[in-house]
Amino acid sequence: MTAERAAGTPEPILRLDAVRKRYRADRPAVLDGVDLEVAAGEYVAIMGESGVGKSTLLHLIAGLDRPDSGHAWLDGVDLGTLDDDARTLLRRRSVGFVFQAFHVLPYLTARQNVELPLRLLGVGAAERRSRTDRLLAALGIGALAERRPRELSGGEIQRIAIARALIHEPRIVLADEPTGNLDPSTATRTLTLLRSQIKAQATAAVLITHSLAAARTADRILVLDSRGLAPLEAS
Repeated sequence: MTAERAAGTPEPILRLDAVRKRYRADRPAVLDGVDLEVAAGEYVAIMGESGVGKSTLLHLIAGLDRPDSGHAWLDGVDLGTLDDDARTLLRRRSVGFVFQAFHVLPYLTARQNVELPLRLLGVGAAERRSRTDRLLAALGIGALAERRPRELSGGEIQRIAIARALIHEPRIVLADEPTGNLDPSTATRTLTLLRSQIKAQATAAVLITHSLAAARTADRILVLDSRGLAPLEAS
């Protein structure tokens, strides 16, 4: 079942075409003919029951795994045509990740954590600091730049993780249950900030979540099941 893009939206940053993935020959496919398009500046939430294949879908989008059939394009590049090194480089340049467990480095300051993707891309020190400080300020944590994670709240740490995902201006942000460890009020504020930065950078974004409240911060809500992706029916 195809999850259609809204009419009039730009060409997609992400496109999945009949993607299929099976891990064992004696088991049903985890994903069976999934289609998806996400345009620049578009923020899409994907929901679904546990075990339906949401994490597998995220891995295929990021090029961490390959589909058995079908195609996954990221910014016009067919991920299936790339070797491991090329996919790693594409992820480094074009993908930002936000996880439930934050994955910030405890011995680095907030600024140093956010700068990491720029270091990997060879950006100079002055440019790294300037871009990092602007983004931290935009996310409301500019005053915390020199603090380490142990000195921060969960919501503040997740904003650092969001800043790190966005600092290199990726073509797409992939967020996997990013507010699962936050209270509802903090989660809503955090996702509102994430949305504002996605729009400011014209970055495509895919949010994987079990939370309908979290999903409602997105432009579209899709549900993944054995038939593929389909819009959430209005209740």
